[in-house]
Amino acid sequence: MTLLIEADGGSRGNPGPAAYGALVRDLSTGQVLVELADHLGVTTNNVAEYSGLIAGLTACREIDPGADVEVRMDSKLVVEQMSGRWKIKHEDMRRLALRARDLLPTGSITFNWVPRALNKSADALANESLDAVERGRSGRIERRPGLATSSDVPTADPTTPVPVTAGEPTGASRPTPAVVGWGPDLGDPMVLTAVRHGVTTATLARTFSGAGGEDHPLSARGLAQVAASAAEVVTRGGGDVLVCSPLLRTRQSADAIAEATGLRPVVVDGLAECRFGQWDGLTFAEVQARWPEHMSAWLTDPEVAPPGGESARQLYDRVGGTLEGLLEQHSGRRVIAVAHVGTIRALVARVLATPLLSMNRMELQPASLTTTTWYADGNASLRGYGEAAHLRDV
Repeated sequence: MTLLIEADGGSRGNPGPAAYGALVRDLSTGQVLVELADHLGVTTNNVAEYSGLIAGLTACREIDPGADVEVRMDSKLVVEQMSGRWKIKHEDMRRLALRARDLLPTGSITFNWVPRALNKSADALANESLDAVERGRSGRIERRPGLATSSDVPTADPTTPVPVTAGEPTGASRPTPAVVGWGPDLGDPMVLTAVRHGVTTATLARTFSGAGGEDHPLSARGLAQVAASAAEVVTRGGGDVLVCSPLLRTRQSADAIAEATGLRPVVVDGLAECRFGQWDGLTFAEVQARWPEHMSAWLTDPEVAPPGGESARQLYDRVGGTLEGLLEQHSGRRVIAVAHVGTIRALVARVLATPLLSMNRMELQPASLTTTTWYADGNASLRGYGEAAHLRDV
């Protein structure tokens, strides 16, 4: 099956009130399967355009995860960035591009730029949503004229699909393969070895210990653990770059690796642990006793954050943006990243394209090593997870 996405987005003011529109069509028949649109609040044209793409990809994955997909948009920026020809420098764009890439179906996908005149259906959907909100109504549009099922088409926020014209658009360039395949000329991947910091008093007490809370140092045992991790890193050949979270326990762990490898640690703020807000310093049982309903929601919904903290989705997106920055700077190099259980789990969830709640099922021992590879086309693989044999004598 081949599906066609037409997507667009716009804001009245840039930034200003914004909405996206997207539709999915069966390319062989021209039949519209899904139309989606939604209001995004105040944001920019680029965010709205990416949101339309995400909505269309979300719908395609629901309709047929293995389908071949063609995307047609009049946004040169989105088409060129998703095709891998333009670098993504803006942090918000990086996060949206990563979200879109995570939604790519397993079949082949192509991105084509088309003139605005050939993208009228998606544009009309976005404007329909904007007009509805101006009249005091909901801006959400969800129509499924070509789908037999009446179930809702899930949307990744912010997103939803809209209609398109069948056939090859006049003036469109030939389909350009998207950044999804294992190409023969990708070059060496970035090999990222993530080292979790050693134990602290908070680790042993099993309390929430995130960014913004008390900045605990390593315990004596934690220092011994990271010394063993540093020796293991050297045994495996060292690295070219050493980065770490800004928190004290990770900086101390990075110092041990720096001493063993001769590398200079560079602090990367995006590697910091998840923010747990009011839960910081409390045990799981204490939080459950004081916030039972909130805790239950947090465990079952990746969009829910602790009071004053950060949700799994926000952590996942933050780590994605950080990863994009590392790839841009260190493509083809060996990067050692000293981080936390939360950020390493988010990294692994990205590698494996697993649901965000899977992060709650990943155990990760302090001072363990997790190795991933990241290719220029956006593909990645997991080489080793939570390896800790080097800690047997600690």
